[in-house]
Amino acid sequence: TMEGAESEMNILSNGKGHDHGEDMYTMAGIFSLQFEGKTSFGMSVFNLGNAIMGSGILGLAYAMANTGVLLFLFLLTAVAVLSSYSIHLLLKSSGIVGIRAYEQLGYRAFGTPGKMAAGIAITLQNIGAMSSYLYIVKSELPLVIQAFLKIDPTSDLWYINGNYLVMIVSVSIILPLALMKQLGYLGYTSGFSLSCMVFFLTAVIYKKFQIPCPFEEFMANTTSEHLNISNSVSHDFHIGAVVECAPRMMTINSQTAYTIPILAFAFVCHPEVLPIYTELRNPTKKRMQQVSNISILVMYTMYFLAALFGYLTFYGNVEPELLHTYSRIDPYDTLILCVRVAVLTAVTLTVPIVLFPVRRAIQQMLFPTKAFNWLRHTAIAMVLLTVINLLVIFAPNILDIFGIIGATSAPCLIFIFPAIFYIRIVPTDQEPMNSRPKIQAACFAALGVSFMIMSMSFIIHDWTTGAGHSAGGH
Repeated sequence: TMEGAESEMNILSNGKGHDHGEDMYTMAGIFSLQFEGKTSFGMSVFNLGNAIMGSGILGLAYAMANTGVLLFLFLLTAVAVLSSYSIHLLLKSSGIVGIRAYEQLGYRAFGTPGKMAAGIAITLQNIGAMSSYLYIVKSELPLVIQAFLKIDPTSDLWYINGNYLVMIVSVSIILPLALMKQLGYLGYTSGFSLSCMVFFLTAVIYKKFQIPCPFEEFMANTTSEHLNISNSVSHDFHIGAVVECAPRMMTINSQTAYTIPILAFAFVCHPEVLPIYTELRNPTKKRMQQVSNISILVMYTMYFLAALFGYLTFYGNVEPELLHTYSRIDPYDTLILCVRVAVLTAVTLTVPIVLFPVRRAIQQMLFPTKAFNWLRHTAIAMVLLTVINLLVIFAPNILDIFGIIGATSAPCLIFIFPAIFYIRIVPTDQEPMNSRPKIQAACFAALGVSFMIMSMSFIIHDWTTGAGHSAGGH
């Protein structure tokens, strides 16, 4: 494999010579190269698409209601293009030094502080993402079981207790998938997970033509429990009974500012890019950029359609979590029940894919020179899942906590780190500091910093005024 690693390094460096005295052949570099080239182009697209596709899709119709159709489309396009550019920076940096781990790029650019910063950002971001997925399991799965078994919502049966269900799902489904040695094997579950989201999208489009505007509320006592979760938000809508049934093209209100963080979080997939690149068959920078562009384009289309048809169904009545809005019409609607099951399946199958980069970040931070070890591989996965389960079960305002994490780690991973790593790693004899690519990267980093400050200030303002909408936005 050493010869393979050497030739791989040459391919990666696009034929440019290197000083072999540099720390090119770090243990991590060779370690990652031993597992390369196992995954097909299509599977890689599925894996990256699944990494992009998060619970964020449920909040996009609400985002559109607060921006209007045209402004939303403009912002969605801008974030998608910026994400693609950000991946280009990561791949270019990775190609120059022959390293395919996000934390190792940080180490190459800024030494140990760079590696630790990247590792911590990935760990926080992905623990936040996994917690939000399991939070959906905790809140939606009991409703699904209640509806299927026609159980009285007030009964205290253990199998409609969200806390027990989260633990059962974690142990029986997520843990076995998280113990796989390579990400490539999850391509099949990624494909299934994405098809669940396609079903969700199809149902949202279909329902648009079934639900009249204004819609009639389902007025039965049995639904009080169903509506509890979204009560704080839906209460605002009951007051203004008359809602116009025409789409707005441009809207600016107090909630508009949350759209940009919601959209940015909806496209975070950057920690997964390099592991997927490592396992791609015939890996070249151009081929991996194509994988990224196709994944982003598919998700961009799905996001826009889900937001548009969700918004055109409910207009101003749409809630931060789209599925809750359908419950207000008929909590026992068979199609929406099936959609809930599909969304639950999709988020459950995404957790193992998001867990991979966290485990690798922890390995890089704590055991950088150690070879692969099954015991450590398993132990890290079990500890992570335990921590996330405890957060989901015991933290009352978990989405608020991760509002902060999302507002800090997402801009770092999408904007700031790829840009500053690129500026540091690409040699000045190749691209001087005043060259167009370096200036673009510097502007990109500045955009990330301003985005981070803006997100944090909105969330803090939201907390101090007690509005609490930031939680709903995720």
